[in-house]
Amino acid sequence: MVYEILQENRLCRYYSLNAQPGSSPKEAVQSARFAYLDDAAVQASLLRFHNGTIAKATFYIPSMHCSSCIWLLENLYKLNPGIADSKVDFLRKELAVTFREKQTSIREIVERLAAIGYEPAINLDTLETREETASHRALYLRIGVAGFSFGNIMLLSFPEYLSIGDDLLASFRSFFGILNILLALPVLLYSASEYLLSAWRGLRHRTVNIDVPLSLGILTLFGRSLYEILSGSGAGYMDSFAGLVFLLLIGKLFQKKTYDTLSFERDYKSFFPIAVTRKDGDSEQSIPLARLQVGDRILVRNQELIPADAVLIDGTGRIDYSFVTGEAEPVDKQVGDLIYAGGRQAGGAIELEVIKAVSQSYLTQLWNHEAFTQNRESRINTFANAVSKYFTFGIIAIALLAALYWLPQDRTLALNAFTAVLIIACPCALALSTPFTLGNILRILGRNQFYLKNTIVIETLAKISEIVFDKTGTLTHGGGGQLDFKGNALTSEEVQLIKSLLRHSRHPLSLRIYRHLPGAAAVDLQDFRETAGMGIEGRSAGRQIRIGSRAFVDPGAGRREPGASEVYVAIDGELRGHFRLRSQYRRGLAKVFAALSRRYRLYLLSGDNAAERENLTAFFDPDALRFEQSPHDKLAFIRSLQADGRKVLMIGDGLNDAGALRQSDVGISIAEDLNNFFPACDAILQAGQLDRLERFLHFARRGMTIIRINFIISLLYNLIGLSFAVQGTLSPLICAVLMPLSSISVILFSTGAAGLMAYRLGLNRTRRQSWEKTVLSVDDASEATVNPAIASGDLLWKGGRL
Repeated sequence: MVYEILQENRLCRYYSLNAQPGSSPKEAVQSARFAYLDDAAVQASLLRFHNGTIAKATFYIPSMHCSSCIWLLENLYKLNPGIADSKVDFLRKELAVTFREKQTSIREIVERLAAIGYEPAINLDTLETREETASHRALYLRIGVAGFSFGNIMLLSFPEYLSIGDDLLASFRSFFGILNILLALPVLLYSASEYLLSAWRGLRHRTVNIDVPLSLGILTLFGRSLYEILSGSGAGYMDSFAGLVFLLLIGKLFQKKTYDTLSFERDYKSFFPIAVTRKDGDSEQSIPLARLQVGDRILVRNQELIPADAVLIDGTGRIDYSFVTGEAEPVDKQVGDLIYAGGRQAGGAIELEVIKAVSQSYLTQLWNHEAFTQNRESRINTFANAVSKYFTFGIIAIALLAALYWLPQDRTLALNAFTAVLIIACPCALALSTPFTLGNILRILGRNQFYLKNTIVIETLAKISEIVFDKTGTLTHGGGGQLDFKGNALTSEEVQLIKSLLRHSRHPLSLRIYRHLPGAAAVDLQDFRETAGMGIEGRSAGRQIRIGSRAFVDPGAGRREPGASEVYVAIDGELRGHFRLRSQYRRGLAKVFAALSRRYRLYLLSGDNAAERENLTAFFDPDALRFEQSPHDKLAFIRSLQADGRKVLMIGDGLNDAGALRQSDVGISIAEDLNNFFPACDAILQAGQLDRLERFLHFARRGMTIIRINFIISLLYNLIGLSFAVQGTLSPLICAVLMPLSSISVILFSTGAAGLMAYRLGLNRTRRQSWEKTVLSVDDASEATVNPAIASGDLLWKGGRL
């Protein structure tokens, strides 16, 4: 049945990719079994997104196991024209499907998947917290069979161990030998089957994988033992054979468990450090995303991300779903409409009520969408793959040469050398070093609220030569500092108009003025528009309000006053004055910039005027400061550095520097108490951790050093092991112990070295970022001075007095 389906759709390449692809359906697909998928409530729980045209759903496919499975599942559009796209996450065995609702349905997709042997495991109770407790069940069974046989073969081999075999009757020796063969057969046919089948499939497709020499070693050891027992020429090495398979499987389990631990912590225990504005009556409170609950009312401003499925309560939604679907045309939403997570508001502020819990794994999936991923190739991975590819051919050649050398002198020694070389040599250390080291670094950085998109970012960070900073919202606090208004006195009505307009913007200066002004933003606003790098405007009750730079509001305004940023206000075309804001810089900048400047060239790109030049020269060279930079200017500057062969790290808030962040080799988005998650960034750094940036970059460089050391360890292990193996002096059992030990040692060294480096850099301790109360002042007895106001999230040192 499956063959006919694939043949009709010209998909029979499926069978050429693997000898035993997929799995046959256990029963005929009954359409009535999936009738429940027509229920609207069931569909709502399964769909990640749908807008009447395009829908997205994610399925768990437990039968997915090989490259044929991946190929077929990513070509589902040939089986069902209504499917626009399908992507596989092989490690999690998940399939993300994007389909056209007018051409197909979720029920039809599930029925088709079941018909070709990939029936999804659907659990409507808990789609997000599915536990994969049985994921290693088959491996446990193989280990159990191998361990049982290994122990019993050793028991039956005690006469040989104690050198009393010659005193036994020949019939007893033969009887024990036959029992050993019977005990070894399940090990060969079941426990070692994965290695043998993998090697066979590789050879059928003219590829030599790492399982080929292992399989040759296993078969050689078993065949040699079988010959000795049946011919009566010896007791054989069935104990070594069973022990070899048992230890190989133990090593494989350890590797999987360690990898799963790192992957689990990366996928589920980390979270996006974006905050949301929750409404509680007339008050507004910024809370971490992790504290958002079903039923909460949230405020989403222009260009902010919608973090969870919600219903529009107030305002007019213009939702940009390009983050989800790749289509940039905004969709209009009215009060009562459902808005899906991952959309971005492209207009005035709206109020939403959350109806579904935040799906952090879904946000992770969106962040790693190919539309926002730069086409970078890992040189470390490329090198490891190339070495692993030729390693296997080299090992087989060395094993054959060693056997041919010893064969004329001693046939037993020749077989020993051949088997030992095949078993002891292992490129696994090369293959494991990179993912385990980089995975552990991702985990440690995530604990310190520095979240990287993927492991390639670490490799790129280690090569950075230039660092470019934005100013507002990056080096400065979103709140605090002196703020006053100069100009014509504003009436209470005008203040309310200004505050109502500022409420719709997420720019740090807008939010700072919004929080400073008294009263509530209770005025309805129409025609809200925000011009990047310039300002915002809107209309209410026939009155036009413009807030922003002098050029945006009124090019003929008076001169700027030095020492402060200025935000101008015009009502009905009349300039009413400007707000003067003195920046409050984040603590610890002088120290971190001093450390960074020893290794990197530092630049500042700011859209503000040069009022802060004098303050900033304490951190930057005067010629590295560039003010009044438009978004286009910032992008052009990044490109000019890259044209000179520099590797550029850009740090900003993603507001007026989105293009520059995207263009840079690594773009880091600063997250404070704002929902300013920028999809094209490579990393997100919690604002309170900016003073630890040099430590993070140092940690990334050391991570690459750890990988190189692992390569050297792996090379030395193989050279030393092979030097003994070719002499035929190593028994197969010793080789079986050493082979997985090499992989385990690499894993332990990778995780241990990364942990030790994190400890030395002070990254093993996580700062608290969410405090309920604000500390007013700290009296440091050692200096007998009182520090200025300390905001929530700042670090308090031991010994200070509150």
